[in-house]
Parts: sequence; structure tokens; C-alpha cells
Amino acid sequence: MSRLFMDRWAASYGASFEGGDGPTSPTSARVETHHEVPSEEWHPIVAEDGAKAPDVVLLVDGVQRVDGTLSTEEDDGTSFPGLAASYAAGVVRCDLARGAAELAGSQVARALFTASPSVEDVLAGQIRYAVHKVEGSGELSKLQASVQAPLTALEVEISGTARTDGDLLVVDGPLRGRRHLPRTIGYVKTQQSQYLPPALALVVTSLIPGQRSPIFKQGTAWGCWSWYLRLPGASGAPWSGIVRVECSPDLLLEQAKELADLSLVTLPRFASTAYKDPRAPQNLIPIAGLERRLRGLLGDARLLHRALTLATARLS
Repeated sequence: MSRLFMDRWAASYGASFEGGDGPTSPTSARVETHHEVPSEEWHPIVAEDGAKAPDVVLLVDGVQRVDGTLSTEEDDGTSFPGLAASYAAGVVRCDLARGAAELAGSQVARALFTASPSVEDVLAGQIRYAVHKVEGSGELSKLQASVQAPLTALEVEISGTARTDGDLLVVDGPLRGRRHLPRTIGYVKTQQSQYLPPALALVVTSLIPGQRSPIFKQGTAWGCWSWYLRLPGASGAPWSGIVRVECSPDLLLEQAKELADLSLVTLPRFASTAYKDPRAPQNLIPIAGLERRLRGLLGDARLLHRALTLATARLS
């Protein structure tokens, strides 16, 4: 008889893993699993003796919101959709030596994403939505994905101003365009793609808090060194509390191993608890607080929508 497990994440957030009992979406990435441990010898790994968390950990995240959808009418009769979006990035500085955390920087930006060749910036009250031209026809369904690149650039900018020697930078989500940043790891809390064959996935689901999987290498356009670890506070389901961590593929294997051990002794400190967070334990406490702060900085969505409506009415 099959076993059933209740995901501790609130249903409104989807699931901590996709596809039932673990990630099932096949990946097109070339995955190499033999670098740290031969594939046939995979086993749970603990941090090397002497591995300790850095004195300072920086956690960076970004949020985005659609404030309104628009459309243009060009001189030649063609029309292009547009998407007015607000986005913000911020970084939390956790001083583990002092046991203190503080917002080390944040920034808000707004833009109008469209493929229109003629549209200009939109001034909605005192808020300016700067035009961000996108390639192609600019289908509305694809415009929201266009926000990710400038948001990533904003995250890089804001985290760069807060860095100090010897710190560790934790990016919420895949590294994407941040692989060049030193001592930086990407933190992926929702598992969707199936990177490992079933036999090696069993090693991942056998992990207990304080253990990680061997490192494997992904060969996609956003390739990376990657590994899994389990956070404390998981429910007992096979993939509960499992997160995937990644670092730059440009690092040597020994450098990747150092970051893997560093993540193993650092990230569990920030694991959330179910009675406080509906996405526990994966939604790290500093990240959850940062998300709330950033969403507040985006401003009142209803007022912005009203201002955009008035602004476009004057231009029509």
C-alpha cells in the first residue's frame, strides 16, 4: 500500500515539491554526478571537521508585482501590450557573532515593459514607469518574465553595497546572472525538476538534518555545481525540508565543496518553523521578513492602479 504525507506548506503557496512524492519534471540539463563521489557510491555527507558558519551572512531577495496591463495603438494601426510593474530588491545582514540582523539596503524600481517602438515613460501621479523595451512581439503572457532580468540586476547592485570580507551571500532562488559573485550560493526551496536518477534520489530522501548529498554538476546555460540538504523541522515526508543549493560552475571542485559544507552549517540556523511560517522550514526566517518589507515598499497597489488608469486616460 502506498504511503501518504501531508505537505506542511499552506496550500495557497503550492507545494514545497511538485508532482506528488518528489520532483518528477524531467530536466534537459546534462547532469554529472561523479565529481565528488563516484555515482555508484553516493551516500549522505556531513560537513568536514572545523567547518563553521561565517560571522556575517547576507541574504538577498527580490519581489515583483504587476500594477496594471496596458496596450498601445501605433500610427500604422498595430497594437502592442504593455505591463506596468513594480519590483524591489533588498539584503538582510545577519551578524551571527552578535546575534543581530538588520536591513542592509533596499531599492524599488518601476517600469513599463512593452515591445512598442513608440511608447514613452508613463507618469502616474508622482510615480514614473520608465519604458523597458522587450524583444519580439511582446506577448502579454511573456512580459512578466521580462521583469526578472532587471530585478536580478537590482539584486546584484544592492547586495554589492553590503558585502564585507569573509561573508557569505545567499541568493533566494537560482544564481542565474550572479555566478560571478564571490562566496555566493543560490538557495532553491521548491523542487520541480528531476535532476537525479531514482537510485541517487533515494540518497537525497534519506538525508537527515546535518547531512547533504554529494555535489553534482549541471550543464545547462545556467550551469552550476549543486547539492541537496535537509533542514530541521521537516514533516517526515521523503522530500519535506529538502532544498537544493548551487554555486558557480567556474569554481574548482574543492571550492564548491567548501561552500557546500558552509551551507550545511549555516542555512539550518535560519530554518523557519511551521507555527510561524506556512512555508516552513524552507522559507528562511530572514528571507520571509525581507519579503514582507519589500512588498510594503512597493506601495499601495490600488492607488497605483488608479493613477495608471488616470495617466493612460490622458494619453488616449
